[in-house]
Amino acid sequence: MDLLRSLPIGLYLEKPTTWLHHIDPRVKLFWLLSFLFAPVLATLEWRIGLVLILVALTISARIPWRVWKQQMGWLLAIGFFAFIITAITPDGLGIDYQQRLPASGLELPQPTSYQYVVYKAGKVLVTRRSLDLAIRLSTILFILIYSSSLFLLTTAPEEITAALEYFMQPLKRFKVPVTEIILTLTLSLRFIPLVLEEIQNLARSINTRAIEWKKLGLRKSLSVWLIVADRLLENLLARAEQIAVAMDVRGFTSPNRHRVQWHILRFRAVDWLAIAVLVGFWSARLLWGGVE
Repeated sequence: MDLLRSLPIGLYLEKPTTWLHHIDPRVKLFWLLSFLFAPVLATLEWRIGLVLILVALTISARIPWRVWKQQMGWLLAIGFFAFIITAITPDGLGIDYQQRLPASGLELPQPTSYQYVVYKAGKVLVTRRSLDLAIRLSTILFILIYSSSLFLLTTAPEEITAALEYFMQPLKRFKVPVTEIILTLTLSLRFIPLVLEEIQNLARSINTRAIEWKKLGLRKSLSVWLIVADRLLENLLARAEQIAVAMDVRGFTSPNRHRVQWHILRFRAVDWLAIAVLVGFWSARLLWGGVE
């Protein structure tokens, strides 16, 4: 199994290029923060609306189904199980449900159709409060994880670091090494695929040896995995040393002296449109999103 392609989250989609790819990373970063903070103290209707907005963005961007299935399939499963578990667990109010009918069994007409218990079958009890908590938990899980995943899916690592460097420029007045921090972050993001590649190579080498784990026992199996972990660490340190030597040979003695501009930031018409929609988004949030 190719870990570089089967990993369900955090991968950058190079092809096909969608309209989300063309938006400036600074604008997309503000949109990401908006999706992260908008569900706070929001109503249930607003949270469900955010879920629908994320799904609509994915469909309108025409992201391939294979990518959408990897990104959203396991997340929907987690959200569904979180919804079910939270809905059937006790709501924490500790209410003793008493019979409200007269002792004679005469049924009186109720003023409204309101019922605190939504569903009851044996020991399975779903109340309005537990259902409310289930919707809150499942939607917040989906919004926080999938919005971040969609941001990483349509934004290259170099664009992310360029946007962060732009916003961190005022810190240079306080002698914060912004350029060094951004260069380290860029190298870290580029190093992640190398880590996955080394793990994949070691996993394949173990599979080709057809080790019978049941015969080894727990202690010998643990020793084998310790050897594998040691080999992984050794390979990663060797890769890091090769990168350091390559940078040193090419004159990367300091970030300011030999600097490569990975991505040029500039606003386009689609970016101004995204900013206008963002202003409308927060206006709707403050007017109709509610504060609970």
